[in-house]
Amino acid sequence: MQGFLLTRHWRDSARGIQLELWFASLQGPLRVLIERQESVFFVSRAEAARLPEVLGTGAWRTAEVALSNYLGEPVLALYSRSHKRAQQWRERLAAQGIAVWEADIRPSERYLMERFITGGVTIEGQPQLLDGCPTLVDPVLRPQPHRPQLEVVSVDIETSMDARELYSIGVFGRRDRFVFMVGDRTAAAADGAEVQIQWCASAQDCLQQFFSWLAARDPDLLIGWNFIQFDLWVLEKLCRRYGMALALGRGGQACHWREERTRERRYVSIPGRVALDGIELLRAATYSFESFSLEAVARAVLGQGKLLTGKDRGRDITELFQRDKVSLAAYNLRDCELVWDVFEQTDLLAFALAKAQLTGLALDRVGGSVAAFEYAYLPRLHRAGFVAPNLGELQSDVVSPGGYVMESRPGLYDHVLVLDFKSLYPSIIRSFCIDPCAFWRAEIDRLSDADCVPGFNGARFAKQGALLPEIIRELWRAREQAKADGNSPLSQAIKIIMNSFYGVLGSPGCRFFDPRISSSITLRGHEIIQRSREWIEARDYQVIYGDTDSLFVWLEACQTDTEAQRIGSELERGLNRWWQASLKADFGVESTLEIEFETHYRKFFMPTVRGAEIGSKKRYAGVVSRAGQDEIVFKGLENVRTDWTPLARRFQLELYRRIFFNQPFATYIRTTVAEVLAGQRDEELVYRKRLRRKLDDYQKNVPPHVQAARQLRAATGARPKPGDWVSYVLTVNGPAPVQLQRRQGGPVLAYQQYIDRQLRPVADSILQVLGESFADIVDRQIRLL
Repeated sequence: MQGFLLTRHWRDSARGIQLELWFASLQGPLRVLIERQESVFFVSRAEAARLPEVLGTGAWRTAEVALSNYLGEPVLALYSRSHKRAQQWRERLAAQGIAVWEADIRPSERYLMERFITGGVTIEGQPQLLDGCPTLVDPVLRPQPHRPQLEVVSVDIETSMDARELYSIGVFGRRDRFVFMVGDRTAAAADGAEVQIQWCASAQDCLQQFFSWLAARDPDLLIGWNFIQFDLWVLEKLCRRYGMALALGRGGQACHWREERTRERRYVSIPGRVALDGIELLRAATYSFESFSLEAVARAVLGQGKLLTGKDRGRDITELFQRDKVSLAAYNLRDCELVWDVFEQTDLLAFALAKAQLTGLALDRVGGSVAAFEYAYLPRLHRAGFVAPNLGELQSDVVSPGGYVMESRPGLYDHVLVLDFKSLYPSIIRSFCIDPCAFWRAEIDRLSDADCVPGFNGARFAKQGALLPEIIRELWRAREQAKADGNSPLSQAIKIIMNSFYGVLGSPGCRFFDPRISSSITLRGHEIIQRSREWIEARDYQVIYGDTDSLFVWLEACQTDTEAQRIGSELERGLNRWWQASLKADFGVESTLEIEFETHYRKFFMPTVRGAEIGSKKRYAGVVSRAGQDEIVFKGLENVRTDWTPLARRFQLELYRRIFFNQPFATYIRTTVAEVLAGQRDEELVYRKRLRRKLDDYQKNVPPHVQAARQLRAATGARPKPGDWVSYVLTVNGPAPVQLQRRQGGPVLAYQQYIDRQLRPVADSILQVLGESFADIVDRQIRLL
C-alpha cells in the first residue's frame, strides 16, 4: 500500500515508546503503530565508566557505534525505553558535567528521519481493525514519493462579537455544503432557501452534531482562515465551558494544544487529521497582500468577496442571528467557499504537500527552516560518521557579515540592466563545498590544501564527502524537473527550502551555527559581486548599484531597447564563462554559479538617502516593458510600503509616471495639495501598521498606531494583540483610530502634516534630480493666488 504521512505522535508505554502515525491512502485513512521503540542520545565514550554511578543500573543500555562528535571524539549510544526518563537522565548527566548529544530529538522524528521518510511511503503489512480504525502494527515502511487524494473540508464559525456564544458552523467540500445553525427552523428556511441548514437545539448540540458529521465524513484536512488562532481555539474554549472535548481527531480523539504565550500564538495537533490555515500558508508560499483578511485576499485572488463587509460586520452578524438565520447561514457558507476557492486558485494544498514531501516536516508546520535543515542533514551526518553538536556548542569570535550592498550612484537613467546570480548562496555552497561535515573533516583528518577548498576566517572544506552541496544538488535537479513539468507549487517549495539553508547556517538558533561557515558563504558572495563588477566595468559599462546577488549596469551610450537586450545577453554569457574558468583555475572546482540577464529598465531612478547626497540602498524605481506594455516597478519606496498612506502611494505612482514619460507634473502636484487641504482626499489618509508587542509593553516611546490602539481599547473594550493591524489617522489632536474618528466625527484631520510628511518627501526625492523642489512648486501656486 502507498500512503502519505498526515500526523505523527508518540507516547511512553509500559512496553516502551509507541509511535502513532496516520497516513492517507487509496484504501482510506490508515493508522500505523510502531511498538517497543527506544529513545536514544549519545555520550562520550571516554565517560562510559561514569554512567553507572550517575544513572544507576537497569532501565538503560549503551551500544558502541561508529560515530564521533565534531572534534573527532568517539561516542556511545545510550538507549531508554522511556523518552521521559531519557530526558531526566540527560539532566542528571549534564549536572555531573557529562556532555550528551542529540537528546532533544523526539522519538517520532528520529524514527522517520533515519529512514528518510518525509511524506510518501510504501507500507508492507496487513491492516486490522483496532478501536474502529484500520491499523497496522509494526509494518515495514519505506520512503516512496506519493501524491495522495485527500478529503478536504473548509470550516468556518460565526459567533457573537465577544466569541463567547456560538451561532453556526459552516462546512464546504466536494460532497457537503451546509451549515450547522443554533436555533429553530424558520419560515424562510421552509420556503426553499438555497443554503442547506442543519438546525441545532443549542450550542452544545451544534458542536455534537458537527463532531458526529466529522466522524462520519472523515476528512483528512480541515482548512480555514485564521483557523487555528480563532475558529478552533474558540471551539476549544466553548467545549471546555460545556464539559466536552474538542473531538476533531480520528477515532473521536481530542485535540492537543500548545501555547506560545510570548507571541500569543497557539498550535494544535489533531490525531489523524491536519488543520491548515490559509493566511499562514500564503505567507509560507511568499504571497504578499496589503491585507491578509479573507475579504482582501479573496478580492485580489478571486475578484469576489464576503457577503457582509464594513466596520460593523460583527453587529450585523449578531442581528442576522437574531432575525434572519437563513441569511447568516448564507454568509457563513460563503466564507467557507471563499477559503476553498483561494486554496484552489493559489494551489496552496499542492504547495503544502510538496513542502512536507521535501522537508519531512508535518503538513501544518509553516516556517521551521531549522527543523527542515536538521531533518535532511542529521541522517546523512550519521552515515558520514558524526553526531550533531548541541545548540550553542560551536563557539567562535568571528562575526559573519550579511550580504554585500554596494554604494549606489543616485540619479535618473536611461537603459539600466539587472544581472542577477541565480540562487547565489546555494550556488556558493555547491561550488565551494561549504558544509559543516566537510569543515570538521578537513580539521580532524588534517587534509592538505589540495584536498580542500578555502573559506574565510580560517575555514577550509574537504572537497570529498561534503553533505550539504549534495543535498542542494538533489533539490536543484528536482526543481529543474518541476519547472519542466509545469509543477509551480513544487518548484516554489524547493526554491524556498534551498534559499533557507544559508539563513539556517547563519542563525544562532541552529545547532550547526558556526560563523566561520556562514561567513565563508557571505564573504564569498561579496567577492563574487565585486569581481563581477570589475569584469563588467573593464568592458566600459558602469555598475551603478549592487545588492547581495544583483548588479545594476548603466548602458550610457545605448540608444534602443534592442541594443540593450543584446548587450544584456552578451554580458550574461561572458560572465558565466569567465566564472567557470576562474573557479577551475583558482580552486580546482566546477562552477555552479549562474548569472542571468533578468531585467531591462528603460527608465531607472535611484534616489539619495533622505536629507543626504549619498545614494540609497534597496530603494529604486524604473520602467520595464512586459507583454508590450510599459509598467513602473517600485522596490523599497513608499508605493510598496504599507506603513505609508494610500495618498502617498498613489501620488508617487502618478508623479513618477509623469516624470518617466516626460509629461508635465507641476500642476498635478499643486492640484493634489489643494484637494488634501479641501478635505477631498480624506479616504486616502489612513495609516495602517501592525502591532509588534502587547499594548502595555510600549512604555517610553509610544508610536502613533499604539496610541490609536489604546484609544480604541478604552472606547470599545477591543483588545488588539501582537500581529493585529491598526488603522489610524492624524488629527489636530494627534493620532486617532479610524473607527472612532469616523463614528464620532472627531477632530479635524491634520492636513498640513499629511502634506509635509507624505507628499513632500515623496516628491522631493525625485524632483531634486530635475533641479526642482516641492516647496518651490507649491509656493509658486500660492504667489499666483
